[in-house]
Amino acid sequence: MKHLLLGDEAIAQGAIDAGLSGVYAYPGTPSTEITEYIQGFVKATGDPSAISCRWATNEKTAMEAALGMSYMGKRALVCMKHVGMNVCADAFMNAAITGVNGGLIVVAADDPSMHSSQNEQDSRFYAKFAMIPCLEPSNQQEAYDMMQYGFALSERLKTPILLRVTTRMAHSRAVVETTDKSQPQNTMSTPADVNHFILLPAFAKRNYAELVAAQSSFLEESDRAGYNRYVRGTKPEKAIVTTGIGYNYLMENYDASMGCSILKITQYPLPKALIDKMVADGAKEILVIEEGQPVVEEMLRGMIPSDIAIHGRLTGTLPRMGELSPDCLRPALGLNALPTKEKETIVVGRPPALCQGCGHRDMYAALNEVAREYPNPRIFGDIGCYTLGALSPFHAIHACVEMGASVTMAKGAADAGQHPAIAVIGDSTFTHSGMTGLLDCVNANANVVVLISDNLTTGMTGGQDSAGTGRLEQICYGVGVPQEHVRVVVPLPKNMEEIKQVLREEIDYPGTSVVIARRECIQTLKRHLKAAKK
Repeated sequence: MKHLLLGDEAIAQGAIDAGLSGVYAYPGTPSTEITEYIQGFVKATGDPSAISCRWATNEKTAMEAALGMSYMGKRALVCMKHVGMNVCADAFMNAAITGVNGGLIVVAADDPSMHSSQNEQDSRFYAKFAMIPCLEPSNQQEAYDMMQYGFALSERLKTPILLRVTTRMAHSRAVVETTDKSQPQNTMSTPADVNHFILLPAFAKRNYAELVAAQSSFLEESDRAGYNRYVRGTKPEKAIVTTGIGYNYLMENYDASMGCSILKITQYPLPKALIDKMVADGAKEILVIEEGQPVVEEMLRGMIPSDIAIHGRLTGTLPRMGELSPDCLRPALGLNALPTKEKETIVVGRPPALCQGCGHRDMYAALNEVAREYPNPRIFGDIGCYTLGALSPFHAIHACVEMGASVTMAKGAADAGQHPAIAVIGDSTFTHSGMTGLLDCVNANANVVVLISDNLTTGMTGGQDSAGTGRLEQICYGVGVPQEHVRVVVPLPKNMEEIKQVLREEIDYPGTSVVIARRECIQTLKRHLKAAKK
C-alpha cells in the first residue's frame, strides 16, 4: 500500500507495523506528530489498550516507562525533540548499560536553525556518548523501513537504538510504501538475567564491560548494513560523505559527470570498512555533508590519513550554523548558485504573537501593571506559548532558559536578595519540571511568587493533554505551599482588579506562594465547542 506521509508519520506507521506495544513521549516540535499519529490509529481501532499511547509528564518519565515496557519483552518507542534528550539523559545513558529485552527505539527529532527551539543540538552525540547504534534515515521510506529493522536490531544486539531525524525530514511528505500485514506484538517475557537491570556497582561494571565488548559487533552491523552504501566514482580522488537528509540535498545537485565517490551513512557507528574502501580507492579530498553539527567530519579526522583533505562545516565550506539546503551545497560542489530572491522581498516578516482572546494576554496585562509598582521587578519566564510575553506589546519577562528554570531561577534571584522575584510557568511545563523547583522554594521558604498560567492544555505544541489538568492546587498543597497562599484567578478583563490585588498580596507575603491564572486555551476551546455541536 502507498501513502503520502510526513517523516514523523512514516516513523509512527513503521512502528505500528513492526508490532509496537507502547509509545512514550512528551510533545515537542518537530517530534509531536509521531505520537499523535499513533494515538489516532488507536482511536480508529476502537481498542484503547491496543497500544499504550498516553502522553508522559516529561521525557525522563517517558524513557523510563519505555524501558519498563522493554523489560517485559514488548517493543517500545520513545519520542522527543532534541532538548528532550537532555531531560531523559540519565535514564537514556543507563539504558545502554542495562540493555533491553523487547526492542527499544528512542527517536530524537533535532531542530537545526532553531525553528521552535532555544538551541541547536545534534543528538548523534548522545548515541556516541552512550556507545549505542544510531540510525539516520535519508527519506520517508527509510524512516518507515528502519522501524522494523531497528526493533529487530535492538533485540538482536540487546541494546537501545537511537533514531535521529531533523525538522525537514520530520515535517516533509513523500510517498511511502507500507506492508500489507503488520507484525503481531511480542508476547510478554522477562529478562533471563534479572541482574542485568539492577545497576548496583558490581552488576553495572559487568554490564559496562559487555557494552564495551559489544562495540565490535555494533561496528560490524554498520559495515554490512544495507542502508550504508559506498559507490566508487570515476574520479575517486574526490569523495563525498553524506548522512541523513543531506543525501537528498546532494542528489538534487549531483551530476554523474562530477565523478565523485559517494559514501551514504544512515547507520552508526561509522562504517569503518566502507571508509577504508573509499580511502583505498584513492580519495584525496573529502566533502562531508551532514545536517546538524560536524559529528562525522570530526570523527573522520581520527580515522583516515592526515594528508587527505576534509571539508565541511568545520572548514567553512558549508555553513557552520543552521539547516543545510540544496542551494547552500552548490558552491561546495563547484556549482553556480541558482537565481533566487531574498525571502524578505517575498514575504513580509510577521513576529509571533499570542492569540487574540488568549488568557496569557490578560495575565500579562495584570502582571505588568503590578510589576510597575515595584522599583526593580524581575520576572523569570519559561518554555511555552507564554514565552511570547517577552515580545511586544508586553515585554513582561526578563529570562527564559529551559523547561522549569523559571521557578528555580526565581529562587536563586530571591536568595541573592531580589524582590519581587516572580516565576511565570505554564501548567504543562510546571508538571514537566517545575514541581521540583517549587519544592526547593518551599524547603527554603524562598520569597518567590510562582504564577502558573493554566490554559488546561499543552498549547505550544498543538493542544495535547496536560498532565496536571485539574490537579494543580493539590500538587502545590502536597509540595508544601500553604493552602491560603495557593490562589486561583480567572484571567479576563472584567477580573483585572481582583487579579492585581491577589498578585500584590502574594508579592508582599514573605515566603513561597502560587497564583494559578486559569482559563482554557482559546484554540482548544474552539475545537471543543465545534465538537459539541456535532
